[in-house]
Amino acid sequence: MDVSQRRGEPEAVECAAKECEPLELALVEGAAESRQWREHLERYHYLGCCVPFGAHLRYWVRNRQRELACLLWTSPAWKMKPRDIWIGWSDKQRTGNLQSIVNNGRFLVLPWVRVKGLASKILARSARQLPQDWQRHYGHRPLLLETLVDVERFRGTCYRAANWIHVGQTTGRGRMDREHKAHGQAIKDIYLYPLFPDARQRLRGDFTR
Repeated sequence: MDVSQRRGEPEAVECAAKECEPLELALVEGAAESRQWREHLERYHYLGCCVPFGAHLRYWVRNRQRELACLLWTSPAWKMKPRDIWIGWSDKQRTGNLQSIVNNGRFLVLPWVRVKGLASKILARSARQLPQDWQRHYGHRPLLLETLVDVERFRGTCYRAANWIHVGQTTGRGRMDREHKAHGQAIKDIYLYPLFPDARQRLRGDFTR
């Protein structure tokens, strides 16, 4: 994140994390906001801004109208062995209950924001707010959050600091690769955050009854 200020960028934010409170997570709304959010991801996130398919929510993270970060939450990966072992579910249970997991597909602290400990605070705030927003938009409350961290670029420090659980690594295929064809992608660490103490038991349950 330590890059020089570019023309047109806001002034650098350098302070203690507590000085960025209260944090506001605001859903991206309207064409102008959507365009600006996409532009930030395309310009500053190494993966760019993919067009999400299926359920998703996009957020600005702000402090007193000052934009600090962008977040994208999406439908979960179809199959990830370390996650599935951690949950302990069968293929049938996974098929039936997979949409009770939400994936943190993008997390971008804007490059002019250099605040130690802020990222983990944003993740903690997200874990409190996202479930109710997801339920309001999609009619069900998620039980588990997941994310993938590129091990060649990041150490997952903010996820660990926010009490996410490291459960293993991907095999180098795309997260929705059902036919096992997309080999050669970056190996990524898998982190999970249960939203309920009994999240694993609920994910193994039969929600159709």
